[in-house]
Amino acid sequence: MSEVNQLKEKKTSTFKDVVKSNMRNYSIYIMLGVILFGFAIPTHGVNLSPRNITNLFIQNSYILILAVGMVMVIVIGNIDLSVGSVTAFAGAIGAILYNAGIGLFATILLTIIVGMIIGAFQGYWIAYVRIPAFIVTLAGMNLFRGLTYILTNVTPITPHDDTFKQVAIGCVSPEFLRITHMVQKGAKTVEKDFHLLPLIVGVIAVLLIIYIGFRGRNKKKKYGFHMLPVGFFILKMFVLSAIIMLLSIQFARYRGIPIVFIILLLAVAIYTFITKNTVFGRYIYAVGGNAKSAKLSGINSENVEFLVHIIMGAFCGLAGIIFTAYMNSALPDAGNLFELEAIASTFIGGASASGGIGTIIGAIMGGLILGIIKNGMSLQNIGANWQYVVKALVLLLAVWYDIYTRKKSGTI
Repeated sequence: MSEVNQLKEKKTSTFKDVVKSNMRNYSIYIMLGVILFGFAIPTHGVNLSPRNITNLFIQNSYILILAVGMVMVIVIGNIDLSVGSVTAFAGAIGAILYNAGIGLFATILLTIIVGMIIGAFQGYWIAYVRIPAFIVTLAGMNLFRGLTYILTNVTPITPHDDTFKQVAIGCVSPEFLRITHMVQKGAKTVEKDFHLLPLIVGVIAVLLIIYIGFRGRNKKKKYGFHMLPVGFFILKMFVLSAIIMLLSIQFARYRGIPIVFIILLLAVAIYTFITKNTVFGRYIYAVGGNAKSAKLSGINSENVEFLVHIIMGAFCGLAGIIFTAYMNSALPDAGNLFELEAIASTFIGGASASGGIGTIIGAIMGGLILGIIKNGMSLQNIGANWQYVVKALVLLLAVWYDIYTRKKSGTI
């Protein structure tokens, strides 16, 4: 068979081929939709209300931030058990700095730098001394928990004004982009605001996604790479656009765009650009796929590991600020089990326990699945004990699915 015929054969995909080749990538979105709309039945749609959707992002923002950093740690084949303790320590540092009067921006910047220094400290032992990441970060978990108790004197530190907490609970909605209308609620008529900014941002995001999608498709076509059939590609663009617009409408009906949502989007955008469009990003996956081969091909795997842990530290610093702002207090026992939720988010989102596989978007989806489960069960007054049971089973099934799909594809 000629090369041209082989190429044509590769470009022609049946429905079964497309589903089989993309099931691993898109199963997380199917799971998210099933869980979200599944909880809509017992909660009578309360979980889909504008207020609850906004609160879902606000209440899980620090876990989603940690998941963004954790996915790259998992991809290089490491693990970080210290992120909860580092988040608590960074939050305490942030509250102290803010109360010292240096301003909000300087507080956030310095706290992130503190997180990066901690990441560099742990990364040094892991990357250059070659102590296993499990041991180093287990030591770090105890070290920074103890330092948090010492720093706070086992007493909450409360920011001196309410500006700090707006980082976590505030929303962006300019007055001139707000429409006030009257709504009848029973015998009362109340004022309701409709915020136009989320809709404007949503439309821009949809146009940008469509542009990037078609641009990427044209590049693949130009170089003869395998592409989704036109019908599936259009369906994919439609579903993504619908999700963005529905989310925008829900934000518009409540208080506007949550500040933490903007922070999360920026983190995802920057990290996605790094992993997909930079040499360093390719090195991360190369080291995670096979560290020895990466070393033999000229990649300094030690430096890659070191930098990944510095980045993880930066996200711990940011998460510390957000959690302290959310609680409006730096708590000595803050960050309890955050590391497990961040790790679970990455595995549920499709990261491989053996390294080399994982995406930022997948980690965010995994974190949202955990958040939706916790939120849905809370709305039904189901206790925390059962929430732990359900989350544990979801994590176990996610890792089983990863192993199962890799066996089917012959990668293990």
